[in-house]
Amino acid sequence: MEGCLACDLSEGRRELPGGTVYSGGYWLVEPCVGPLSVGTLIVKPRRHITHIWELNAEEAAELGPLLVRVSAVINELTQPDQVYACLWSHADWEPGHIHFVLQPVWKEQQTEHPLPGPMLQVEMFRANQAPERALAEDFAERARALMHQG
Repeated sequence: MEGCLACDLSEGRRELPGGTVYSGGYWLVEPCVGPLSVGTLIVKPRRHITHIWELNAEEAAELGPLLVRVSAVINELTQPDQVYACLWSHADWEPGHIHFVLQPVWKEQQTEHPLPGPMLQVEMFRANQAPERALAEDFAERARALMHQG
């Protein structure tokens, strides 16, 4: 769907630094383009879906194992204290293309952002400091290699 950021990124209408990390039967894995930690990956359905209840059986079956696999890749490459997994699908209070955000987090982040969980993400968005592009692209390349190993 044109005008949808998620669709525009996966269909090449907007630049996706680091490129697609994984392309499965029903899901795509891409680097996050927002101000979250290097290593944050987005897991989103190929087709434009705005509600979880719209997933078909095949999409639902592929999702769980893919979230496990992507979080394991993030863990291997970043050694975080935790990998947050959350669903985002709103823009200006309008349902948008659903996507799962898998974000590595470390205790050391509390020096800049004292609150964990959703408040960490809120604070990171308020700070609006995108990761260094070269680091994000390097992470995407390493994640792509691991995702293709199996």
